[in-house]
Amino acid sequence: MSVHLVTGGGTGIGAAIARRLAADGHDVVVAGRRAGPLEAVAAESPRIVAMVADAADGAAMRALVGEVRDRHGNLDGVVANAGGHGYDAVGDTSDDAWHASLEANLTTAFVTARESLPLLEADGGGSLVVVSSLAGLRAAPDTAGYTVGKHALLGLVRSIARDYGRRGVRANAICPGWVRTPMADDEMRVLVEDGGAADVEGAYARVTRDVPLGRPAAPAEIAGVAAFLLGADASYVHGATIVVDGGAHVVDVPTLAFG
Repeated sequence: MSVHLVTGGGTGIGAAIARRLAADGHDVVVAGRRAGPLEAVAAESPRIVAMVADAADGAAMRALVGEVRDRHGNLDGVVANAGGHGYDAVGDTSDDAWHASLEANLTTAFVTARESLPLLEADGGGSLVVVSSLAGLRAAPDTAGYTVGKHALLGLVRSIARDYGRRGVRANAICPGWVRTPMADDEMRVLVEDGGAADVEGAYARVTRDVPLGRPAAPAEIAGVAAFLLGADASYVHGATIVVDGGAHVVDVPTLAFG
């Protein structure tokens, strides 16, 4: 079967993608900065291997991709899922916070793609999936660094799609809305602390009350879309942005008062 690399693979969406790919019979390398969560995911399946690396570090990712090549001989798919925070308005964002947010949300995907593309091109090509966010299409309050980074990911995918399609590499983006992950749980707790909800469940209900499906996604639902994009059934899907948000992006905000 094929070999896939998933960055940010220790928790949340990345871990769910690794589990789905392994369940489908693929070999999976999960990468991230923290050994503990990665090893916990790897322990769930003999098809999953944990490798510690900072996805924003070119030398580290070059070494990791080289190890994948030495171990497996090929690389068929890459999921650039690593990301981070960036929660302040522009005027309240320090230089350090700005650079940290862009490094976590944009540079990780850029470096992962750059270091993986030569191996993806080999043996007839491969597939790159970049996990952006609904914040890559819209803007939430006080999230300048996160919003800009996630928007820029879509430009990165389109650039790769334009340049590498003829070389056999497909590149696509996923934009999830609210997903039940540890990072989203932390955001729900902030809403609880601010008095916006009684508990985490109430917070999820509040942030999805205007979402047509009326609930957050499970990580496995995002993983299913990633598995599709990596697979043969998506062989002519290229340069696309797939929104997986329960319909949130179709809502006409000025008409919410009408129910």
